[in-house]
This record gives sequence, C-alpha cells and structure tokens, in this order.
Amino acid sequence: MDVVLILLVVIVAWHMLRVRYQRTHIALLGKHLSKLQLERHMETLTQGYTRAIHEKEASRQLQVLETFAQTERAVAAQLATLAQDMQKENDADTRMGTLAFCLPYAERFLPSVTRDFRKLLHIHATGLRHVVDNEAGWEAKERAFHLSAELYLLQHSCHWFCKSRTVADARLAMRHQVQHQKVLESVSDTTRSAYVRWLQEAA
Repeated sequence: MDVVLILLVVIVAWHMLRVRYQRTHIALLGKHLSKLQLERHMETLTQGYTRAIHEKEASRQLQVLETFAQTERAVAAQLATLAQDMQKENDADTRMGTLAFCLPYAERFLPSVTRDFRKLLHIHATGLRHVVDNEAGWEAKERAFHLSAELYLLQHSCHWFCKSRTVADARLAMRHQVQHQKVLESVSDTTRSAYVRWLQEAA
C-alpha cells in the first residue's frame, strides 16, 4: 500500500511540475504573440488556401490565391518581428526538449536534449520569407502548397515549445490531417535543411 501511495504522490508531483513548466513557455510565447496579429493571419491563409484548392477552375484558384498577397506579406513581417523580439529572452527560458515527452527543466540538468527555440523561430522566419518572395519561381498553386507547409511547421514548433513534441504531432495530425514528416518534406529546401541542422546540433 505504501508503494502505491508513493507512486501516486510521485505522479501527482510530476504532473504539477510539468504543468507549471509548460505554463511558463505558454506565457512567454503568448506575451510576444499578443502584440501581433500573426495567429489570425495564419488562420486566414490556411483556410484560404484550402478554399482555393477546392476551386474547380484553375483561373478561379489563381484569383482566390492572389487575394492573400497582403496577408502573406504581413505574416512574413510579423514572424520576423516575433523572431527578433524572442532574441531578447534568456537562453534558459527559450530551450525546448527534443524528447517525445515534456521533461521539465531539462535545460538545467540535461541540456544535450534541448534546443534553442529562438533559433528555430529565425529558421521559420527566413524560410517563410523565402517562400512569400517566391525566390524559387513556383507557380501560384505550388507556392501556396509550400507556404501552407511552412505555416503548419511553424504551428508545430510553437506547440512543441509550449507542450511537447508528441502533443505537437497530435495537433498537426488532428487539425490538418497530415504527419510531421510529410510537412517537413513539403517546406522549402531553405527551411528543411536549416531545421534538420537545428535538430541535430549539440546544445
């Protein structure tokens, strides 16, 4: 009975510690996002691209996609602002674990399994600007496809920072019916190569 009680106490304590840790990350990111309209713009684009794809005529698809040009530029600009503002935060406050589950305060005792969220945001900002500016010269529909993937991967990274990699994977699959690996394969080469290097680098 004592063993069961001890296990119960440990589980409850672990849960409370994890929730407290995750709340600090949520509050930190939320503080910066509250100054921007990034989330609203991202929602507009992801829903708009889906609507455009379901248009039967190519001319109508192009017409719908062209209406989002201003929002695309706003997303790129605001993500750059977010990445820049997060640079002002302490390294210890912006570390995120690479393990599937949340390991509270791993940056203090196991830094090798953590990565810098600030660097990841910079990767997203650079990659998104690359696609918005269409440096690869994609057709409108292909560009929208890659830009959607960039937005999905950004959402995944934010959920990962706030919760855990497993939660981020689940939300991506539930909300957009796509797996993380597929999204990673669909972003620009600029984003994907930098993302992989970030994930593989030592803390």
